[in-house]
Amino acid sequence: MAGKQIVFVTNNSTKSRADYRRKLVSMGIPAEVEEVFGSAYSAAIYISRILDLPADKRTVFVLGESGIETELDSENVPHIGGTDPSVYRDIQASDYAAIATGTALDPSVGVVLAGLDFHVNYLKLALAYHYIQRGAVFLATNVDSTLPNQKTLFPGAGAISAPLVKMVGREPVALGKPSQAMMDAIEGKFQFKRERACMVGDRLDTDIKFGIEGKLGGTLAVLTGVSQKKDWEGEEEGVVRPMAYVDTLGDLLG
Repeated sequence: MAGKQIVFVTNNSTKSRADYRRKLVSMGIPAEVEEVFGSAYSAAIYISRILDLPADKRTVFVLGESGIETELDSENVPHIGGTDPSVYRDIQASDYAAIATGTALDPSVGVVLAGLDFHVNYLKLALAYHYIQRGAVFLATNVDSTLPNQKTLFPGAGAISAPLVKMVGREPVALGKPSQAMMDAIEGKFQFKRERACMVGDRLDTDIKFGIEGKLGGTLAVLTGVSQKKDWEGEEEGVVRPMAYVDTLGDLLG
């Protein structure tokens, strides 16, 4: 890969760019923090540099883990919720009245950001819903329905935002793959030529779709994750099809 610019793009918002860099290095893959572009970082950039929030509405209520908080901190975006122990509890009878009247709500919250949250609960969802109802912008790091682990699937970030979608009747602005807002941000940072870039990934509805809709020069599916060859074979219309595929990344080495 000599002379090639590599960008590691991930929808996993539970880890920061620094966390991912450490993970890659531990696997023997040289990487720098600036080469990692995650959905948590994408969301932080969108909130800090693109959203035009009122001066008194710049706090983010987080449904998610420390990876989101770290990236918001990197952009000096204030936040509440997330890993704060005060929301790691069951809802109490007194909470209903406090939320309904607004006394339990922070008036500076202007954004609700939903990502993968291993500690999601009724209290967090209730708070997030009422912030949105009071005008907060509804964002998601990504809307993946599932995530792979241990050769099976578990709930993804989309499963965290889904109850809110059902309640408010609209989808969040998603800032991970396949959102082209993320592609635009990556292009803006790395200044690459799309026609000379290839998206490599193991999921058709996020990775490969991201590359196709972003009009990259190529898309390469790797059959070690969620999607398999049978998912795009046949003549069915509307199926996301990669330009090429390999069984494993190791196949690229010859």
